[in-house]
Amino acid sequence: MSNRRAFLQRTLSIAAALAGSRALPAQQMPGMTMPMPELAPKSRPTPPLPQASNIVPVITPDVGDLPYILDGQTKVFRLIAEPVKQPILPGPMGKTLDLWGFNGTSPGPTIQVTEGDHVRILFENHLPEPTSMHWHGFEDSIPNDGMPGISQLLIPPGGTYTYEFHIHQTGTFFYHSHMAMQEMAGMLGGFIMHPKAPHTPHCDKDFLIHLQEYFVLPTNTTPNTMNMEFNWLLLNGKAGPATTPLIVRQGDRVRIRFVNLGMDHHPMHLHGNTFHTTGTEAGRIPPTAWWPGNTVLVGVAQARDIEFNATNPGDWMLHCHLPHHMMNQMSSNVGPMTRTADDRTSDGPLTAQQEPSVSTMKMLPSSIAPNANSVPNFPQDAFMETPAMAMDSLVDRPENHGLRPGWSAYMMGMMNLVRVLPPPLYDEITTRMRQAARPNDPYAPLLQREERA
Repeated sequence: MSNRRAFLQRTLSIAAALAGSRALPAQQMPGMTMPMPELAPKSRPTPPLPQASNIVPVITPDVGDLPYILDGQTKVFRLIAEPVKQPILPGPMGKTLDLWGFNGTSPGPTIQVTEGDHVRILFENHLPEPTSMHWHGFEDSIPNDGMPGISQLLIPPGGTYTYEFHIHQTGTFFYHSHMAMQEMAGMLGGFIMHPKAPHTPHCDKDFLIHLQEYFVLPTNTTPNTMNMEFNWLLLNGKAGPATTPLIVRQGDRVRIRFVNLGMDHHPMHLHGNTFHTTGTEAGRIPPTAWWPGNTVLVGVAQARDIEFNATNPGDWMLHCHLPHHMMNQMSSNVGPMTRTADDRTSDGPLTAQQEPSVSTMKMLPSSIAPNANSVPNFPQDAFMETPAMAMDSLVDRPENHGLRPGWSAYMMGMMNLVRVLPPPLYDEITTRMRQAARPNDPYAPLLQREERA
């Protein structure tokens, strides 16, 4: 009798185990993978399907969006973790970094969904080591949290995993590897949850900016992820002046979403405008609790949304206000950065003949006082904002049309522009942007929406 009872218990246990294993995605079971449907080429993804007409698409300059397909009512995204070569600055002083990212970019492409959506992420690990994905700020079930050893097994090289979410939150969220050094190698991306009904007051423009930093030796392209000091400071994977300006029509209401997954906090400062901080990585702040300012501190692992009425025309600086973060390579191990009384600068803007010859950080003739060497604190270890540093032609794009000659010499590190343009100039620049017909242009969803309006 006892043998029969033991047999029945074993049989029931095996049946229960099989039922439990069928309830898990195949990717959670060691050594098992399942084929992923083809959505789009893994590098430089095409724009996603159109959002609902009442939703203003979030623009992630220099990055773009992750496309999806519909499986019934489920939005299905294919996310690939892989090594990427990320050009962060062009020209003779340029730099391309060997980073880890997603679908060909670091930061990875932005995922945009709407409150009430059911979302499936088909994740593939093309890295040489295991990884897992965390969905920062999500309120969801533990199997989708991405904490290795707690909510899931690590995903091995060549492995896959399926994450599923029912979207009930709204706001600025992000995804990232939950392996610390992988985070520091560039593995993050934005995840925007739009509300079903747009927030009030309505925003005409909506941008996402990732704040990043790396330490890279002068002759190397691979960041030292253990280093606590950084010499390359980036916005959306680009260092100024390679950052693409935010293009705004005078009179627009503008939202800018900042995401920080680095090692430093960043006080992000906007010239010429007063904004209100309206959201965090937990979603929208009640309007009675919004606070005004022109600088917002974006701490490590935080998101901050700001909104303002762009009534003041001009090309306004947007930058981290930590002085070292407004320059790249502000350390003694990256080459010549000092100046002497023999260095000079010209009084006028660079000519077309001068600009392409940028090869050192020395100044051009005649801006140093004759007694400069007798003045304490001269020379500085770094003096990078000079006309000799201009690279206007190397970063020429429609969004930069009409800027002063030599403007690029004064844009370093975590620096960009918010261009609040009078309607005629706005129309001219957006026409140039359309005519450029750039593949996978992050601005394309906004330009298409304005054409339809």
